[in-house]
Amino acid sequence: MVDHGKFEALHVQLLAISASNPFSQKLFAASLHLLYPLLSDHPDFKVIQDYGVLNLHGETNHPVAKGAYFLIDKHGMIRGKWIRPPGEVFPNDELLQAAHELGE
Repeated sequence: MVDHGKFEALHVQLLAISASNPFSQKLFAASLHLLYPLLSDHPDFKVIQDYGVLNLHGETNHPVAKGAYFLIDKHGMIRGKWIRPPGEVFPNDELLQAAHELGE
């Protein structure tokens, strides 16, 4: 789980995005008591396509976003990209270190 306070201390804005519809996103975010926005890229999936994390799943090619983390600076430039292996929890430490280095 994301340690929101540590990212906030580095002035990092956390956002999450997925291919799910907005109604599902609201329910999911509420169930987790997320402290950051959970955005929907449904129905066109443009953002997850543009960021290279669109995955077509199963026989029906159901669109899902790969678990990924992007570090984007104040100017909108991508400074880091991490793809989370399926089924694994990605540790905060590597992301926090990269955010800290970007802020120096």
